[in-house]
Amino acid sequence: MPAAPVLESPTPYRVAARELLRDTLLDAAREELRRRSWSEVTMADVARVAGLSRQTLYKEFGSRDEFARAFVMRESDRFLVAVEGALRERLEDPDAAIRAAFEVFLAAAAEHPLVRSILFEGAENGLLALVTTGGEAIVGHASERLAGILLSCWPGLAPREARPLAECLVRLGISYATLPADSAGEAASVVSRLLAPYLAAVAR
Repeated sequence: MPAAPVLESPTPYRVAARELLRDTLLDAAREELRRRSWSEVTMADVARVAGLSRQTLYKEFGSRDEFARAFVMRESDRFLVAVEGALRERLEDPDAAIRAAFEVFLAAAAEHPLVRSILFEGAENGLLALVTTGGEAIVGHASERLAGILLSCWPGLAPREARPLAECLVRLGISYATLPADSAGEAASVVSRLLAPYLAAVAR
């Protein structure tokens, strides 16, 4: 007799409600960044677009800096969804996998309102420090997530190899996205030429 399917526990109401609240506020910030730079966006603007009070926003995030950090974290997770899709489509070819994943990330970053705001304002943008000089938490978060993706894609890869490779890719991605030089395709080719042989060697 076949085993009964395992049913996932439903998300508790309070957890789901809080996730919806946070996403609504973060989505509002994303919409505001489509029209103007981060330094011009106030928390009152975000709350208004979200249809909530500024008091609700501050109660959930505490401060503008904490809100910005949560926003960058959430958007980095969304970038990684696209990166994972590109990797999984090319598991038999590490070179093509890294090249495609890096190109997908850079192409998405070039059109993203967060990155465009950073590029427009440069050092004056408070978001820039969150992904560069003060970006330890975000780099660590993204690296941990990417390492997990790499381990899932290539089970033969050891965790001690996955984490430094993931961090290297994350740091290179941030550098190329915030200081673009070549086209996305050219940059992706350079990165894959350097790192794909390592992945192929350790993922056996």
